Amino acid sequence: MAVSVRIPTILRTYTDGASVVEASGDTLTTVLDDLDARFPGLRARVVDDAGALRRFVNVYVNDNDVRFSDGLATPVGDGATVSVIPAVAGG
Repeated sequence: MAVSVRIPTILRTYTDGASVVEASGDTLTTVLDDLDARFPGLRARVVDDAGALRRFVNVYVNDNDVRFSDGLATPVGDGATVSVIPAVAGG
């Protein structure tokens, strides 16, 4: 399944500067695995050592926050858009 993945500026060093890359997979986990095979180190910036989404990284599949669905097991359909967005904090 072809999926478009939006890459935030801070992670574009892993994608040779590309802001959007294509990936394949039927769940968020398999999409991240596919990305990491082509862009080594990218998955580690999104997922922690325990295998959970990093605390300050938000991931959306078709504008739906995966933390409120199935997390890394969230289904990703053909033509879906996955957005990786670093959390912003401040005051």
